[in-house]
Amino acid sequence: MTQPPPPSPLPLASDGYPVAGGVARRPADSAESVRANRLWWDAAAPAYLAEHGSDLGDADFLWCPEGLREAQAHLLGDVAGRRVLEIGCGSAPCARWLRSAGADVVALDLSAGMLARAAELNRSTGIAVPLLQADAGALPLADASVDLACSAFGGLPFVADVAGALREVARVLRPGGRFVASVNHPMRWPFPDSPDPEDLRIVSSYFDRTPYVETDGSGRTVYVEHHRTVGDWVRAVVGAGLVLADLLEPEWTPGRTETWGQWSPERGELVPGTLILVGTKT
Repeated sequence: MTQPPPPSPLPLASDGYPVAGGVARRPADSAESVRANRLWWDAAAPAYLAEHGSDLGDADFLWCPEGLREAQAHLLGDVAGRRVLEIGCGSAPCARWLRSAGADVVALDLSAGMLARAAELNRSTGIAVPLLQADAGALPLADASVDLACSAFGGLPFVADVAGALREVARVLRPGGRFVASVNHPMRWPFPDSPDPEDLRIVSSYFDRTPYVETDGSGRTVYVEHHRTVGDWVRAVVGAGLVLADLLEPEWTPGRTETWGQWSPERGELVPGTLILVGTKT
């Protein structure tokens, strides 16, 4: 018999997402970011997957809202027989796709709520991948233990110390290993969070790295997102000891009609929404 979901750790709005009692731009360290984002994603997991689960699929690898999929992009190369770590796996559709392609996969996420859904999908699809609950800044894997590491809009935008997180990625990669991550394009930061191209107007500085913070009614921090410029991302990858092999800015897939937050076909024709970083370990 299916068990009812546990009570949400945060009050929810009518759309199922956590209610933001307050919004601010202020500093937020690693500990605060981890606590807040674990709370938020635990609470938001059902609504997020109800909204986007059909697009993500149960065993599919979608890199970004623009519709780029690994089956077409081949950014990770041939994964058969390779040991792969997915960081910020959510309900783990990417990890199950990788497993179906012959990879030996470990899927990691901060949120128990997301991992609970991942476990359900492991059972219903018959594609079981190991699931780990952990912070991207402290990977519970041995040195040089994976061939590939990937993250599709998972974890990195919510990490306060992204340089430290990428050093962790470099630590667990074997020599010759490859790291590919998609993140929200830094050019989206100065614009309103709207899919309407009429809202393409500068409302904040691209160079302002002050985190975006949401609090609940009691002032408790419940969501933190960190901004980096393109240069910041490049320096973080190189500073971790990886060789930057490529930077991609996917264009909107022709015929794709889905809207994700501020990502839309109309806006996607005008400005980039995703940055994909490709690094290798020598």
